[in-house]
Amino acid sequence: MQRVISTERLPIKLWFDAVEEGALEQAKHLANLPFAFKHIALMPDCHQGYGMPIGGVMATENVIVPNAVGADIGCGMCAVKTSLGEVKRQILEQIIVEIKKAIPVGKIWHEEAQADSLMPVISNRVPIVHQEYPRALYQLGTLGSGNHFIEIQKGSDGYIWIMVHSGSRNIGKRVADYYNKLAAKLNSQWFSQVPREWNLAFLPLNSDEARSYRNEMEYCVNFALANRAHMLQMIKVIFLSFLEGVIFSSMIDIAHNYASMEHHFGKNVMVHRKGATKAREGQLGIIPGSQGTKSYIVKGKGNSESFQSCSHGAGRKMGRKEAIRQLNLATEKAFLDEQGIIHSLESEEALDEASSAYKNIDEVMTNQQDLVEIVVELTPLAVVKG
Repeated sequence: MQRVISTERLPIKLWFDAVEEGALEQAKHLANLPFAFKHIALMPDCHQGYGMPIGGVMATENVIVPNAVGADIGCGMCAVKTSLGEVKRQILEQIIVEIKKAIPVGKIWHEEAQADSLMPVISNRVPIVHQEYPRALYQLGTLGSGNHFIEIQKGSDGYIWIMVHSGSRNIGKRVADYYNKLAAKLNSQWFSQVPREWNLAFLPLNSDEARSYRNEMEYCVNFALANRAHMLQMIKVIFLSFLEGVIFSSMIDIAHNYASMEHHFGKNVMVHRKGATKAREGQLGIIPGSQGTKSYIVKGKGNSESFQSCSHGAGRKMGRKEAIRQLNLATEKAFLDEQGIIHSLESEEALDEASSAYKNIDEVMTNQQDLVEIVVELTPLAVVKG
């Protein structure tokens, strides 16, 4: 931990030094919520989000805050180690071509519905999920846009790794938007003391609305996992079509947008992680860098001060529009080319996901040495961006 801010109702604990003004203002809003518990934790990749900072962790008593989970419910990372020590560049280039053919990126969906058996089983009342389910069958196994990616990497353990970053696609956004608007409407009727402009409307845990949101959120978390697993399976098939006999390890998967009931500091509380991942003692996790920088397989240390959490990545230091305005395409391409990385950074519009738009991953990892232990360091070889 680097700093503690003690000016608000609850302390704000930071795992980095310099915090941007917008993120700090949002953290202060969290710290002054009447139902927030113990303190607010900001991970070293923290930056301004919508309502709650990305890289923020908040525990609450008796309520859940949909916007403290966010729009891409269940977004997360998965990774597998292969039995390969290397892949020749020519083959890797062909693998990337096939991945792009098989897995839609951006706003594109599959042309055919994916197998219903690949979807999570609906076991609770989930009206928005039911409404979106037919479309979700076409979204299953698609990457999405923004910072979502597929990356082939060389590990410090000597093996080739595959990593996927994606979320719950449109079904998660529909659920998030519906319940955030519902919470805002109810809070207005209740004359809630939480200012509407904070965008932190809540639902009491004992309400039907909160129970419905939790059911739908849980389904979206499971859908996001199924989405990553489906893409990973397609990538494995592509690898095997070029390289016979490849063996894949068990998948490591961890989400970074969700809320869960957990026991901390002697109480059962609802822990909201928005752009933060769970890091219980001994738990394996994934912390990606930016395009062209290293990523990490980590093991949690179970630090209670972070509510057993860590960063979910490097974290942005530039907004998307700012990056497009300020960064130089030739410079960013040269950075990737010099490392021999197979990439698709070919337009000014893609600069929002350039490495220079993100914080230094080495500094981020240094700042959270009390949260995680590095197990494997992963160097990028090829990347597909959404």
